[in-house]
Amino acid sequence: MGTAWRGAWIVSLLTAGALLGSARAEEGVDPKKTDEALRKQALALNDVTGSGPMAGVLQQLLDDVPGTKKLLGVAVRMAKETPQPFNRNATFLLALAAENAKDVDAGAAFYRLNAKQSLALLSERGLAQAYVGLIELYAGSKRFAESEKVCKEFLALEGEEDDAVERLKPTVMRLMVVAVAKQGSVERALKMVDELVKADPRNWLHRALRAQVLREDEKFDEAAKVYLDVIDRVERDGRLEKEEKQDAIDGYRYSLSGIYIDTGNVEKAAEQLKLLLSREPNNPTYNNDLGYIWADKGINLAEAEKLIRKAIDEERKLRKEAKLDEEANAAYLDSLGWVLFKQGKAKAAKAHFLSAVKQKDAVSIEIYDHYADVLLALGEKDEAVAAMKKGLEIAGTSKREVKRKAEVEKKLKSLEEK
Repeated sequence: MGTAWRGAWIVSLLTAGALLGSARAEEGVDPKKTDEALRKQALALNDVTGSGPMAGVLQQLLDDVPGTKKLLGVAVRMAKETPQPFNRNATFLLALAAENAKDVDAGAAFYRLNAKQSLALLSERGLAQAYVGLIELYAGSKRFAESEKVCKEFLALEGEEDDAVERLKPTVMRLMVVAVAKQGSVERALKMVDELVKADPRNWLHRALRAQVLREDEKFDEAAKVYLDVIDRVERDGRLEKEEKQDAIDGYRYSLSGIYIDTGNVEKAAEQLKLLLSREPNNPTYNNDLGYIWADKGINLAEAEKLIRKAIDEERKLRKEAKLDEEANAAYLDSLGWVLFKQGKAKAAKAHFLSAVKQKDAVSIEIYDHYADVLLALGEKDEAVAAMKKGLEIAGTSKREVKRKAEVEKKLKSLEEK
């Protein structure tokens, strides 16, 4: 959910109001009765209005993924009925719930339906919201060809001048460029960026997009140069308010730190992260990233552990304020386990990896690879092999994960030959 206004709107929902309703079907009940209960519950979404009540229902749907999946199964069938029984609030809540439950097809169906309803009501904001939701749903599930297709549909819409649709078209164009690059069509993506820059040379957002595409193509040095140029352009842009300018610079500094991490230049990555921490010392992401790159390099380990523990504490505070569960981020637990392992504390590290791998949706091959190293250090070879195999099962298709997969396969083969 990377589009700022959409993300902010959803956060405002989640932080308002009391919980209403439940998506959990009672166990031990006759299937027909359960189906009918879920049907009534789905229809009850039509009566939810206002940010507070919508927040409550959405939060409960997010908290109960198994129950929500059952509800979605019934709701998808209902949406095919004539007449279709859901209003616009209901379809939007169902789309968001499906997105969280990683039911892409159900989410797409409800975003489509919500867009159709918004169009019928002449709501440009609603139409834009539904389309961006659908674009990011597909992108988030790595269905980039479908994301590109929806971007093209949106760009073909005709909106009123300076209304939501027209205002969002530049953003959607940039989302489409990323979708094209993610499909491996880097040259086509760069050509699209060049056309954007040519049409609006002062727009540094287009230039930053070029850096993003170059990074996708692993042209890290070129990407870093572009980001440095963009930061300079933002600093000199007199059209921006001070806070807006700083937010943009911080975002590009963070991207730049990621590129330096990709190239193994820990010193330059740390330089950018320290600048970010000087402005936001309690930011969980900045604390974790700096701590992790030091831990991975085996330097400043005591300080790295402090930073990572602070990241976990600060994120827990933020989740508590948002009335979300206070479960630690799997990536941060990986960082903590890794820094403890680097200090020779494999037993203590194992406990944090055990917590991390329980969070199935957030776990990556990198986390399982680290976990396997810890298990090997403890002499638990069979468990380490199982961890490696699990990591290989869930490995993604990004270049970074493909590279990690090859490394794990090599380690696994060596272990199994012994």
